[in-house]
Amino acid sequence: MRLAVFVGCFFVIWGLVRFGILPAGLGNSNLLWVLMLAIVVSAPLSFVLLRKQRDAMSERIVERVDHAKARFESNRKQEDGLTQ
Repeated sequence: MRLAVFVGCFFVIWGLVRFGILPAGLGNSNLLWVLMLAIVVSAPLSFVLLRKQRDAMSERIVERVDHAKARFESNRKQEDGLTQ
């Protein structure tokens, strides 16, 4: 999804530079200029637009870690019970 936001920003900025709304880069650096602007614009946009997906992924990771901790603790208690 981040890539989609970046590609969208790239084409919008490329269009704005192409039509003269935004300044072009110096000499042959036009593509590099558009890439840099797309990175700068897409970073905060993806931070805001992809917040729900980021929170959902974070919750899934926390659940997996908690499950792994519980499994580890269960295994440890089993081993402790066998050695005593």
